[in-house]
Amino acid sequence: MKSGSEEPVPLHEEFIYCCGAATHVLKCGPWKDLSKDESKNLPRLLFMIIPGNPGLAGYYRTFIQALYCGLNQQYPVWVVSHAGHCRPPSGMEMIEDTDIKELEDVFGLNGQVEHKLNFLKKNVSKDIKLVLIAHSIGCYITLEMMKRASELQVLRSVLLFPTIERMAQSPQGKLMTPLLCKLRYALYMPVYLLSFLPEGVKASLVRFALRGMKTCDESSITTSINLFSVDCIANILYMASQEMMKVVERDSTTIKQNLKKLIFYYGTGDSWCPQHYYDEIKMDFPDGDIRLCEKGLRHAFVLDASKEMAAMITDWLQDDLTKL
Repeated sequence: MKSGSEEPVPLHEEFIYCCGAATHVLKCGPWKDLSKDESKNLPRLLFMIIPGNPGLAGYYRTFIQALYCGLNQQYPVWVVSHAGHCRPPSGMEMIEDTDIKELEDVFGLNGQVEHKLNFLKKNVSKDIKLVLIAHSIGCYITLEMMKRASELQVLRSVLLFPTIERMAQSPQGKLMTPLLCKLRYALYMPVYLLSFLPEGVKASLVRFALRGMKTCDESSITTSINLFSVDCIANILYMASQEMMKVVERDSTTIKQNLKKLIFYYGTGDSWCPQHYYDEIKMDFPDGDIRLCEKGLRHAFVLDASKEMAAMITDWLQDDLTKL
């Protein structure tokens, strides 16, 4: 994998409305517009990252830069935040001021699926093939996208630490479900009070919270400051509460229909999708590309292992890319 340290990696940042909700988009590479109305020099392939929860694009900044460099800067790599998870810039509201409501419950789990499909429809030409790289609940969203929009030209979907079944029954789910489904409103007041702290103090609190890590991505520090926004936290926790209730049975039908396009990557000590989930899906789909992490990476790999993960993915996809 090339380091890309010789020259800065082109990174374009946008805050847009998608389905009427504030959305943060990071685009790596010189391609800013992939719509059908652009020039004839569209790339053949787009790598699109579907985040976990919190679905903040900033957490994936280092990851998409490393991925872009690992791909020899040949393809655009974009990450699209979940609707309403980002703190909009000054002058932009969380919800677009319009009488037209594009989507009911855009901040819910179903709304986030439609939000990504809507983004692709409006911003990416139908002629461009897709590699979808999903993380955590983003894997559930990706499978739903493939189920609902079979016309998408998905070359591969890489599902990292996939929370696609029995979330409330997982070790972390058992701990978090009562909090998310019954007590989440109690968290709003302390977040509201903390929101008045200076930015430097907020950053210090984030560093303290992440102090146990040997190395921590600096972009994770700045991105985490979004979590001091009551609006962001409300949308993040609301979506999480729906995850606990709605992500129950694994969608084996969609997996079977798209098995040759899917790569699964499970963690060994992942409390959101424990190893026996891996054992069971491996047994049900013995011909699938279903891998178990041997490197001890954490579920939230973006905090300290973005470059390592990007290097693995580029290695996995070499055969696919040579066939383009």
